[in-house]
Amino acid sequence: MFSRRTLLRTAAGAALAAPALHLASPARAAQRLRVGIIPILGAAPVIVLDKEGWAKQAGLDLQFITFESGPNMIQALASGTLDIYVAGVAPLAVARAKGIDIRVVTATAVEELVMVAGGKLAGHFKQGVSPAQAFAAFRKEQGKAARLATQPAGSVPNTTMQYWLWEVAKADKADVEIVPMGIDATQQALLTGAVDGATVREPAVTIITKRDPRTRIVALGGEMFPNQPGTVVALTGALVQGDPKTAQAIVDMTVRAVDLIQKDPDRVAPHVEAVLGKGIVDTATIRAALVSPASKFIADPGAIVDATRLMQAYQVKLGSLDKEYPLEGLFDSTFYGKARAG
Repeated sequence: MFSRRTLLRTAAGAALAAPALHLASPARAAQRLRVGIIPILGAAPVIVLDKEGWAKQAGLDLQFITFESGPNMIQALASGTLDIYVAGVAPLAVARAKGIDIRVVTATAVEELVMVAGGKLAGHFKQGVSPAQAFAAFRKEQGKAARLATQPAGSVPNTTMQYWLWEVAKADKADVEIVPMGIDATQQALLTGAVDGATVREPAVTIITKRDPRTRIVALGGEMFPNQPGTVVALTGALVQGDPKTAQAIVDMTVRAVDLIQKDPDRVAPHVEAVLGKGIVDTATIRAALVSPASKFIADPGAIVDATRLMQAYQVKLGSLDKEYPLEGLFDSTFYGKARAG
């Protein structure tokens, strides 16, 4: 569903002016910024600000490069080939500890990852039945543990799934088999019945449940990991310190885009479909994903600091992270504060 090609254009039909933004003078050439992005719905605010034409109005030429995961994007940051990071927050503290100067300036979404059960497993999640009991009943009926797909160890999806299974649901480890795989493979494995459940984000949640009505959400993001940290917008230290006006403009636009998504999903759905759908997922599906219970758009970076710290601590407990890395200096809420005040 998702391609890795670079997206080089902004929407020609931008209609909404942005008087609060720092607009470039007509004579000045557009400033090119390289934006790393994972093609998930949590990236929608950055897609919207570009497709609405706000970036162009601010004198910015955003060039999008898609990645499969945050850690892959960290390599690009380390090589100096990205200016803006739009992905999960988890890898950034480690990256900063290793000398990569990167600052989280806004969030875009929280509690993105949900637990979806395939038809056979979903039937055991009934009123009055705990998740642990549902997994036990599935194993008794099928004679095998439920196979649950998620991304590899150390990733936010994997950490979130394990936290829910062992800390929240208190499932018996004999009743569950965790199967690590990529984002696209996870969706396909669930649709083909190769796995019995998976942690997935929108728009995959809507696509899966639409194609196979037997599948359903059995745990929302907040149930799996309270205030689960999700996608963020992070800027290189060089951009934050060298061009604070541009940094502020990016945050202003992101905050405005989050507000627009919440208020007018019909308007923004075509923008998001143009980037995430690639002619395979229609606008109606994207629109449904935007208002899904699995979608929770927020912009305040301060709202995820504590949850990020807790997630790091749990990754250490799992052994997927060697130690907790300091978050001091990683989150910069000053631009967000000015955006809300202005």
